[in-house]
Amino acid sequence: MKRPYYINKIASLSQQFPVVCLLGARQVGKTTLAKQFAAKQQGAVHLFDLERDQDIALLENPHLTFNQLEGLIVIDEIQRRPHLFPALRVLVDSSQKNQRWLVLGSASRELLYQSSESLAGRIAYLEIQPFDYHETHESENLWVRGGYPSSYLAKSDENSFEWRRQYIKHFLNKIFQIWVFVFLPLIYDVFG
Repeated sequence: MKRPYYINKIASLSQQFPVVCLLGARQVGKTTLAKQFAAKQQGAVHLFDLERDQDIALLENPHLTFNQLEGLIVIDEIQRRPHLFPALRVLVDSSQKNQRWLVLGSASRELLYQSSESLAGRIAYLEIQPFDYHETHESENLWVRGGYPSSYLAKSDENSFEWRRQYIKHFLNKIFQIWVFVFLPLIYDVFG
């Protein structure tokens, strides 16, 4: 599904700022939007996914890798490698190359702190939300399936329900792990 509001907003921000950061929850469509935006660009596009070992290896020395590139450089899951933010600042400030940056990450305090510390005045943030009524122009499926793309666009209501069930289960498991490994030991220390 095309998301023209976000594509136009990314284009507008990238004309004003050398780095645009797409923030949002997992599975909200950041990577899809980045690929749609990249497909509309003139010139070279370089995609790095920091969940791929090959791309992680390429960015062990970010200055060496990025100094060779021109055009749009997309870095997905940037929160996994916070050491890239100071390198981006150096590259943005040198501006010897025709480079624009689109970085994607989970909306977290750490990512905002890491990026704003190095890139203040050089970066614009755009928070990506699940589909809403203004994008879908219908309410029944949106109400039943929710706005996450994988759930909303599922082939059937059953598939949509299963996606939501698994997504929620994932976060409940994370909360349980935090409870067991963080709060439970604290309770034992206090009342133990």
